[in-house]
Parts: sequence; structure tokens; C-alpha cells
Amino acid sequence: MADDGLLIEAEALLAKLRRRGLRIATAESCTGGLISAVLTAVPGSSDVFDRGFVTYSNEAKTQMLGVPAELIDRLGAVSGPVAEAMVQGALQHARRFDDSGADVAVAVTGIAGPGGGSAEKPVGLVYVAATSLVNGTCGPIYLDENRFGDMDRDGVRRSTVIAAIQAVERVLAGK
Repeated sequence: MADDGLLIEAEALLAKLRRRGLRIATAESCTGGLISAVLTAVPGSSDVFDRGFVTYSNEAKTQMLGVPAELIDRLGAVSGPVAEAMVQGALQHARRFDDSGADVAVAVTGIAGPGGGSAEKPVGLVYVAATSLVNGTCGPIYLDENRFGDMDRDGVRRSTVIAAIQAVERVLAGK
């Protein structure tokens, strides 16, 4: 399970969301649901955490989030535009049936390793995108390219959780 440092970060973020009456959705690839797991490990998170999409495969990104397959084919799943499409899709699909879903979303896609990297896209490359609703539609997207380096898989995943929490905090600060 998540370490105390991650839980403290998650608890602080959930408190900020709670104070604003906001709910969050996640769209995760390289973390495989770890962001959702960390957020929901905090007692009482159910009033703030709306849902999580684990879209590890390219097909899942397309089917569950509406990421265009041609975008993935052209740029690869690990790219800024795919992270942006994932976060937009998470927010839209979380509100698809009514207006009571998420108000904020975060998405991550990257290479956790130890294999799978290349010179162009090395292990530890992770894109994090976050956004929130503005006047009922997806607002500006915060996008961050992280190069965590060739650390172990758990290190990349843990660093990605922290980066995702920080991205949501930046979106909240801009609101």
C-alpha cells in the first residue's frame, strides 16, 4: 500500500477538493490505478473521489476515454497530446450521464520501466495532464512532461503519483 508520505499528500489534496465542493476523476496508464488507490486509501475519500479509469492499453484509452486511435498511432501513447486527450476524456466521461460527476480530472501516461524505453522516450518519461470544469466545459489543461530517470518501476510510479497530485493542486490554484 501507499507509504505515509503519499497518504499525507493525498489527504491534503482531498481536503482542498472537499473545501471547494469538488470531485475528482483519474485516468491512469503507467500507474495502473495507483493514483486512485492512494486517494481512496484516505478515510472519507468517497465524498471527493468520483471514479478512476485504468487505461493501460491503447484500446482502453480509445474505448473508455475517447482518445483518437489515430493520435496514438501518430504520436504514441506516451505523449503530451495523448495525456491531454485522456484528461479531457476522463472529465467528459465522468459527467456523461448527469452533471453530478467529477469537476476535476488528472491523467498520466508514461514509461515506468524497467523496459520499454527508447532514446526518444526513455524509461521515466511521464506526461501528466490535469484540468477542471470552467462554466460547464473542460477548462485549460495543465500539462507537465516529467523525466524521472531510469529509476526502478516503483520509483517512477510513486513519483508519478506525486506529480499528479501537484498537477491537480496547480489547477486548483488557477481556479
